[in-house]
Amino acid sequence: MLRNVLGKTFRFLGYTVQYGCIAHCAFEYLGGIVVCSGPSMEPTIQNSDIVFSENLSRHFYCIRKGDIVIVKSPNDPKSNICKRVIGLEGDKVCTSNPSDFLKSHSYVPKGHVWLEGDNLRNSTDSRCYGPVPYGLIRGRICLKIWPLTDFGFLRASPNGHRFLDD
Repeated sequence: MLRNVLGKTFRFLGYTVQYGCIAHCAFEYLGGIVVCSGPSMEPTIQNSDIVFSENLSRHFYCIRKGDIVIVKSPNDPKSNICKRVIGLEGDKVCTSNPSDFLKSHSYVPKGHVWLEGDNLRNSTDSRCYGPVPYGLIRGRICLKIWPLTDFGFLRASPNGHRFLDD
């Protein structure tokens, strides 16, 4: 009787560990569901929208300008932020706020990206904390799941004029 109970318990623990490892690998390397909060990505992503974030792009260095990414916050490593990639390493970016009369520019250093929210007036982003190391990127948002009326791929940046080509 005791042997039977111990056998079932160890089998259960074994399956739990196996499925836990599979789930960890799936969420770490493939992607997952993310609930977004805050106004910084409005109008593209609203507060409480649910999106799918794929993680393969960051592993294969396939992040491009215009992509929306989930990143470990440079200010608080316990939280994640959602921002749009405005510049990659070597790109010239506008580092000033839209309301500034004189515009300032800088180059994104090697191994970093420049991130900004689509809601420029209500976003804490690279204009505040500077370029973000590529290693902090957790995934790339590729699909909005909820609300169902907005289901589909995400639209282009409303701030496309901030992308510099020189």
